[in-house]
Amino acid sequence: MPATMWSKRYAQAAFEIAREKDELEEWQADLSKIAEAAEDAEFVSLLENPKPPFELKAKLLKKKLGEINPLASNLAYLLVLKNRFRNAGQVAEAYERLLDDYHGIKHAEIVTATPLDDTDKEKLAHHIESITGRKISVTAQTDPDIIGGIITRIDGTLIDGSIRNKLELLKKELIETGK
Repeated sequence: MPATMWSKRYAQAAFEIAREKDELEEWQADLSKIAEAAEDAEFVSLLENPKPPFELKAKLLKKKLGEINPLASNLAYLLVLKNRFRNAGQVAEAYERLLDDYHGIKHAEIVTATPLDDTDKEKLAHHIESITGRKISVTAQTDPDIIGGIITRIDGTLIDGSIRNKLELLKKELIETGK
């Protein structure tokens, strides 16, 4: 689920607080707990119901989350107040990306025609690491429409080495030559 602008802002604020207090990993764990609570549809439905008072929702949320950083709790309460608690996973995901970037880890989204096993993912990650000079975390997807080859996205850069793309380029070249 892609992060929205507001979730990126919340994650950035949480990240700045965590970095300032040298609690990056603790915040990561706390945001994961909050995101996990947001996966409970019944619980989210209760939190989004306008009838129960906020104080009751806050008590239920505190009980569900257990012991977490008070500032992380405040973020969870803010998400409830803004009726955005169901999207807490987006905030946690955006925070993860900020944390990875802080540690020098880049994300590569790879699309192939057939599923990759863990060994293939690892080989691709090492290959991309050797090209970029940065640690890479790979997310793999399959799309049989690309026929073969690979499509890679890293930080907004698209490298399309798919057979489908090569056929399209060949088609364009043939049309241009035929004119």
